[in-house]
Amino acid sequence: MSTQNLIIYKFNSLYHIFEELNLDLNFEISFVDNRNSLDDKVKNLSNYLIVSNKKFLDISNQFILEKTPINIFKLVEKINIEFLKLQFNSQSEFKIKNYTIDLNSREMFANNNKLKLTEKEINTITYLSKSNKPVSIDELQEKVWSYQSDMETHTVETHIYRLRKKILNIFNDNEFIISKKNGYQIK
Repeated sequence: MSTQNLIIYKFNSLYHIFEELNLDLNFEISFVDNRNSLDDKVKNLSNYLIVSNKKFLDISNQFILEKTPINIFKLVEKINIEFLKLQFNSQSEFKIKNYTIDLNSREMFANNNKLKLTEKEINTITYLSKSNKPVSIDELQEKVWSYQSDMETHTVETHIYRLRKKILNIFNDNEFIISKKNGYQIK
């Protein structure tokens, strides 16, 4: 797991408290008092949380500590929860071609357009995106729908047809899922 970087922004008293407790905490703690230093600090970090005592509108991954005094154990617990939320959110999005897919909201985004997807559509897209070769209908039936491959069903074809139609209507993309003679593929 990557190091959790706790950046104290324009909150000197809190930094000194954390500095004293540093040996007992699982954070890399640093203090920043201006925006340029903050931008430099976070540009090479992936797992960070910025703690301040007031809201800064153009700063992401921010935790605002408005009510003080606060029990230090409660504060550390809240910070850990914020790190978990950030981790959860970062794992929920992935990119395919020029699209972003949010697994939590089950939405697909591109060029200011948004498409709501079903759970099966998300599962189909993620399964196809992980394969470097066309995926057969039988394999999709077994892995995505949990159907036995000897069953006669057109579920996969119907779902893919509807999914392609939705993508075409919203994104005007007829090439997202490609039909090959031996299955379907996302390139």
